[in-house]
Amino acid sequence: MILESLEGSVAAKKALVREQLEEILLLVQWTVETITSGNKLLIFGNGGSAADAQHMAAEFVNRFLIDRPPLAAMALTTDTSVLTSIGNDFSFDDIFAKQIQALGKSGDLALGISTSGNSANVIKAMAVARELGLRTAVLTGGNGGRLKGLVDLALTVPTSHTPHIQEAHLWVEHLVCQLTDELLYGNLAIGGTEGSA
Repeated sequence: MILESLEGSVAAKKALVREQLEEILLLVQWTVETITSGNKLLIFGNGGSAADAQHMAAEFVNRFLIDRPPLAAMALTTDTSVLTSIGNDFSFDDIFAKQIQALGKSGDLALGISTSGNSANVIKAMAVARELGLRTAVLTGGNGGRLKGLVDLALTVPTSHTPHIQEAHLWVEHLVCQLTDELLYGNLAIGGTEGSA
């Protein structure tokens, strides 16, 4: 079981890179452009994907592998008062959309995470984000679900096995953090000067 799990996880990541390397690089490019233009990432999802959103936002705001200035990213999964008031007064489907209406602006990047691609609150948030002029990207799996056709950029892990989708998502999230750091402040820094932004 251990070897089968390991092989399945590695296979999912390899398949994602084989099929969507250009899309991964585009997500990195959009992340860099978002930050260098003074805008922010808004990251969200449910359950394990909520934890991923918080994890990724923390890597940007604090640090990933190199020391550099904090980068603007927010997880829309952390404020229990906001989440529960929206869920109670309106609907759980609105918990991310209302936050994007309050906090999002044109030039921001809305990054949703949904293993199925069918999370109603992520779908609704993406519709609002597009209306407000945000770029929209999603990490999903399987066939991409409804979200695949509703966003500007979809990274879809080509497996139906939820744990392997989530493991591939975390790998992509770390990769985006690492490449963004390197492009802005590290060995790949734009213009070739370390520390330039």
